[in-house]
Amino acid sequence: MPANIQVILQQDVDKVGKSGELVRVRPGFARNYLLPRELAVLATTAAVSRIEHQKAVALARAEKAKKEARDAALELSVISIRIEQKAGEDGRLFGSVTSKDIEASLRAQGFEVDRRKIQLPEPIKAIGSHVVAIRLASDVFANVKVEVVAK
Repeated sequence: MPANIQVILQQDVDKVGKSGELVRVRPGFARNYLLPRELAVLATTAAVSRIEHQKAVALARAEKAKKEARDAALELSVISIRIEQKAGEDGRLFGSVTSKDIEASLRAQGFEVDRRKIQLPEPIKAIGSHVVAIRLASDVFANVKVEVVAK
């Protein structure tokens, strides 16, 4: 009986590894726990090549998405949006400008941005020019100029 066998994890398993990893485990652990629960498959040459192919496809898809996010960031960083709100004499708004308002203004200009991606630490409560960051991908940000004016 071999001391360890190789399996490919189908799901994350605590203290063993992450999904898609090739790990060495004891035969009993694989036979009695991992394989019956379909947490892993035996590491045959076909299974290893399939996993490597899936990783390559996922990497290519991620690169394509990142490139599209960079292109969108260039387009977004050029535009400026204007939002009208009721304000008092001292320049304070009656209410505030939130990510929902910014999303609506961007949509009116033809940009589809999810409001959860708009990085607004707190709502804008004053008249003036503000810069708002939008997270398009894990490490791709676009800065949009938001001009808040009184009605």
